[in-house]
Amino acid sequence: METPEDRHSYPAHWEADVVLRDGGTARIRPITADDAERLVSFYEQVSDESKYYRFFAPYPKLSDKDVHRFTHHDYVDRVGLAATVGGEFIATVRFDRIDSRGMPASAPADEAEVAFLVQDGHQGRGVASALLEHIAAVARERGIRRFGAEVMPANTKMIKVFTDAGYQQRRSFEDGVVHLTLDLEPTDRSLAVQYAREQRAEGRSVQRLLAPASVAVIGAGRTDGGVGRSVLRNLLRGGFAGGLYAVNSNFPEGQDTLDGVPAFRTVTAIGLPVDLAVLAVPADRVPEAVAECGEHGVRGLVVISAGYGESAEAGRARQRRLVQQARTYGMRLFGPNAFGLVNTAPEVRLNASLAPELPRAGRIGLFTQSGAIGIALLSELHGRGAGLSTFVSAGNRADVSGNDVLQYWYDDPDTDVALMYLESIGNPRKFTRLARRAATAKPLVVVQGARHGATTPPLHAVTGTRLPHATVSALLGQAGVVRVDTVTDLVDAGVLLADQPLPAGPRVAILGNSESLGLLTYDACLSEGLRPHTPLDLTTAATPADFRRALKDALASDASDAVVVTAIPWIGGEGAMEWPEGEELGTALRETVADAPVRKPVVVVHVELGGLADALSAASATLPAAAGARTPGGAVRANLPRTCGAPAAPHTDTGPSVPAVSAPTSGDEETAVPTATRIPAYPAPERAVRALARAVQHGQWRKDAADPGKVPEFEDVDEKGAARRIAALLDALPHTARGTSPGPADTEDLLRHYGIPTLAALPAPDADHAVEAAARLGYPVALKITAPHLRHRPDLGGVRLDLADEADLRRAYAELTALLGTPAELHPVVQSMAPRGVDTVVRAVLDPAAGAVLSFGLAGAPSELLGDTAHRLVPVTDKDAASIVRSIRTAPLLFGWRGAAPVDTAALQELLQRVSRLVDDHPEVVALSLEPVVVSQSSVCVLGASLRLAPAPVQGTLGPRRLPVY
Repeated sequence: METPEDRHSYPAHWEADVVLRDGGTARIRPITADDAERLVSFYEQVSDESKYYRFFAPYPKLSDKDVHRFTHHDYVDRVGLAATVGGEFIATVRFDRIDSRGMPASAPADEAEVAFLVQDGHQGRGVASALLEHIAAVARERGIRRFGAEVMPANTKMIKVFTDAGYQQRRSFEDGVVHLTLDLEPTDRSLAVQYAREQRAEGRSVQRLLAPASVAVIGAGRTDGGVGRSVLRNLLRGGFAGGLYAVNSNFPEGQDTLDGVPAFRTVTAIGLPVDLAVLAVPADRVPEAVAECGEHGVRGLVVISAGYGESAEAGRARQRRLVQQARTYGMRLFGPNAFGLVNTAPEVRLNASLAPELPRAGRIGLFTQSGAIGIALLSELHGRGAGLSTFVSAGNRADVSGNDVLQYWYDDPDTDVALMYLESIGNPRKFTRLARRAATAKPLVVVQGARHGATTPPLHAVTGTRLPHATVSALLGQAGVVRVDTVTDLVDAGVLLADQPLPAGPRVAILGNSESLGLLTYDACLSEGLRPHTPLDLTTAATPADFRRALKDALASDASDAVVVTAIPWIGGEGAMEWPEGEELGTALRETVADAPVRKPVVVVHVELGGLADALSAASATLPAAAGARTPGGAVRANLPRTCGAPAAPHTDTGPSVPAVSAPTSGDEETAVPTATRIPAYPAPERAVRALARAVQHGQWRKDAADPGKVPEFEDVDEKGAARRIAALLDALPHTARGTSPGPADTEDLLRHYGIPTLAALPAPDADHAVEAAARLGYPVALKITAPHLRHRPDLGGVRLDLADEADLRRAYAELTALLGTPAELHPVVQSMAPRGVDTVVRAVLDPAAGAVLSFGLAGAPSELLGDTAHRLVPVTDKDAASIVRSIRTAPLLFGWRGAAPVDTAALQELLQRVSRLVDDHPEVVALSLEPVVVSQSSVCVLGASLRLAPAPVQGTLGPRRLPVY
């Protein structure tokens, strides 16, 4: 409930930076009384036609009364928001609360009239759609449930803004005016519309920086060396296809070129549009450079300069100011402390980075938060013969993050597989949502650095998560992310997923000329959960023709889903090692795979077999998408004769890695596709099998994701009653309280609203009260202690079960108090006996970064000591509930281990879904624990429950699009 003071206080939390349809940014904020001059200037730049559509009559100028009305708001019943670029208005929106007669009103009236005005030069950029999302969120916060709008029939653009928003709406036509009414409660369609707009806008914001028509390097030094001069030469050496300019305020008068590139002392002196500026100047000169770029209309920045978030609090404050300044001008920013950007597309050839060479073109997208790791990965991928579509090393990623790049890759036809090295995830909730969508189209492989550290890397100012790494990792796996532990695994999995089709299952055929290497591969398959067949030993006398025949049979067999070929040098007729046949073997394997009637993944494990690695990667260079075969990412590749293609670069890596680049994959597994192919090769069976296992897991995830299940509706759920109970508990708190942990009675009452009954437990402050409680409940009973510091400690013996009568109960009470302390310390309770079964624990937590998470495990040592706990993001579907029960290592205890009777897992799954529904419906429930939950053969019994309530965040998960503020 707002106080009179609240009604006029400035709502700073409504401020937001947003990405518009064309990839530029704008700032949305409440309009204040200080905006009078901005409003007048804005209105003067609006066309007469737009003014007519807004006011339904010629309205050339705002009167003083109009200006006052449109700049003075109470932020409750009258609210105005403006979208700004460069500090100036480009659009406004306003609502006025009205009653059922259309007259000005106050709460509890829940309808408002809304109107927009967008400057003509910014129409078509999605400004009105973004403003509608934000003004709708403000209205919901102020208790408004419906918007009404009157629009002239000719104003088709504004009608489209309303009709395309996805809200439930009603439309009528009267007196020459279109009347629209929008219900502001988010719907599945409105969220889908919002997410689709977000994806297009953020993807476009990255795309226009990765494919600029012109680049200015600011800070290109006059002498050799230095970061700016290096970036300039890397752009030249890479053959950048657009316009290139060198900028340095210290260039002498008359100098007009640098390394053959037009040179200028300022960006504004260029006189032509600049899409991307690379800043390589000291941190104290960056603000001046950013201002110049903004005034010149530069679209985006790559800030190579250091001295920001990586350098203590002063640097982090400087970093925040940098982002604010760039966004003020509508620019997006990579960095600061960035390594740079790379786009290998032949029509772009952008190497705006510190990498001295433009990587070879390919189908892999690479994102890193570390320049050093980026260098290592570029080197490793080059050594493996793998090509890149794009590379982004975002440094401190103060603005553009992995989420933005993921949005770009989702639609990028040149990227089949995405590889990411992340040291922190700024918005895990959004990342998992984006990853789930992206992974259905193309594999996403992630390695996390600093995952066991106590803190986030200092240069990454992100929302903290209370979840351990294992939990975050499990949630990423649920979203379809291929998780690996090292950068070597990242490359191993990446080249396989880029080169090969996804396996249909876990069955693996193994063949080769070394029995020992075959057995090692067999053991590795078992360790990774695959199902290998007995290795086929071709003996050391096997020739490439023998390999060809064996591989052909394995690919044609219905008994295998993937093939691992092992190879060692073989002995010639005079006992000498034969090396040249390695090239012949590689050619034989490639041709066999290309001619196979069914596409299956094939990997090679080799030991010091010269020429094999180069031969396996000697297929044609990766080409842009064309009619032909498809990879797991879904991009179409050109079909080429096997004899066509450029040879791979000479392999000079002294380590174990060997080249492995793209192999086209058939979209129809029943049809042969005569394409050139590449086969990934590995120096150890463990690495090959580990990569293959990741591909198997991802293939299974894709199958499961095709039918994610449903979030069930429970007819006995009383959502409104629970909301009233929660509101009453929170309203009773002191103003300074941050939350509350309700007592047992209130907890049980709230759970009952969601059909989650708990077994009654009556307090027993002394033995006589214990006997009275038992008489009410009926024998046999249990006596247990509930003091917070002693709960769930079976090692202390704080529970006595199957107490058959008063004598047993009094004796147990005396033993507990004598052993563990006074009743006041122990908080004993008496409880009815539950049916015997398996003790489990169900928890839910609202994490500030990841969102609501549901967890399940067996109570006691399995979950607490061994960490055998499964996690799912809320809301949980019926398939999620079934999988979470089965995914813990101790799950066999629920399904009849060693002859025991199976328990009622169906009832357990329903309980999990009810808990999920509770925390999803009520974000005020920030923590919930049911422990123990006894699952018997025919029922589920909750013996203990606790929860934590706190006011819901003002901007919930259904809030409007906004860029993060770090």
